[in-house]
Amino acid sequence: MQITVEVPDELTRQWGDTPQAVARHVLEDTAIEGYREGRLSFRQMGAVLGLGYWQTESFLQERGVPINYSAADLESDRATLDEILGKR
Repeated sequence: MQITVEVPDELTRQWGDTPQAVARHVLEDTAIEGYREGRLSFRQMGAVLGLGYWQTESFLQERGVPINYSAADLESDRATLDEILGKR
């Protein structure tokens, strides 16, 4: 979907020199906020931005965004590893 938004010049000057740079900045901020709020998963956010797994991790780290990884996620990953490795 393509949308058009009017943005004041003082903001766009901070976001980039070209319409493409401004659009990328807005897309990145939107993806980060969606991830923080839990509306986008780690992989969904990476896909929206055209990033692979490790690029997404670096992207978040560079911007000081913590990776959403709960105790339940850890337990699920442990169970999967146990199953794969035949420990259960």
